[in-house]
Parts: sequence; C-alpha cells; structure tokens
Amino acid sequence: MTDTKVSRMPDPTAIVPELNDISAALFRATGNRSVPRTTLGLVHLRAGQIVGNTYLTVLNTATLRKAGESEERITSVSSWMDSPFFTDAERAALALLEATLQPAPHGEERVSDALYAEVARHYDEKALTTLTIAIGQINFFIALAVIGKPRPVTSLADQQWD
Repeated sequence: MTDTKVSRMPDPTAIVPELNDISAALFRATGNRSVPRTTLGLVHLRAGQIVGNTYLTVLNTATLRKAGESEERITSVSSWMDSPFFTDAERAALALLEATLQPAPHGEERVSDALYAEVARHYDEKALTTLTIAIGQINFFIALAVIGKPRPVTSLADQQWD
C-alpha cells in the first residue's frame, strides 16, 4: 500500500486556531488596493521560486492564472530581470523581494538606499508599506510551507493538510 500522505504536519490552524486571525489580518492589510493584486501575486510567486517550494509556486501560479495573467508573464517571473513582460514598478517590487530573501554581498545591506529609492519612486508611502507587509506575509507563509509541506493546491479552499 502506498502512503498518500503529502504534508508533514496536520493543519496548523487546527492546532493553533489563532493562526486564522493572523492570516486574515495579513490578507486585510495587503488587500487595501494600494498595490495591484497582480504585483502582490508576482512577488509571492517569486518568493516560492526562490525558496524552491512547490506548494507556494503552484498556488501562486494558479492565482495569477485565475486573475487573467498571461503565461508569458507567469513563466518569466523566475527570469524577470531580463523579461520584457514587467513594468518598472513590478520590477522594483520583485527586486525588493529578492533583496529581502537573499543574502547580501559581504558587507552590504540587503536593501540598499538606492533600491529603496527606486521602489519609493514607484510606490507612495501606503503602497510601499503594503508591499513591505506583503513581503513579510509571504515570509510568514514560507515557514509553514517549507516546514509543514502542505499538499500543492490551486486554491486556498482546497485540502492542503493531511
């Protein structure tokens, strides 16, 4: 008999129900429309790619497809730096995410003043704060995804945890 269990842990919200409140608060905070939903989806997809997590890449790819994003944009998120399919604002958001998630060169800040200025050129104070929260949001979910290894799903309504 083959073990069909995928996730390493049971549903964390069943164990720590307060997680539902945290998750809902993060989605409310990032859903204020100051940053386009598509941009947030691209950032979350790229985060899943960087950490090499199937759950996050499948979920965020599906979310972008449902939002009507083109296959060219979705598939070129991993190579966004040389892709012609992204706006300057989206590139700034993706650069900010990468600077946050990846180690900085020795002796340098992860988020340089120059990068911060570039992002601030595209996003007002509320949007930049929202984008920062969205990056924190995906980092929060990265821990659950890489440690708990939920079942890859195309919707948050689907069964993720064994």
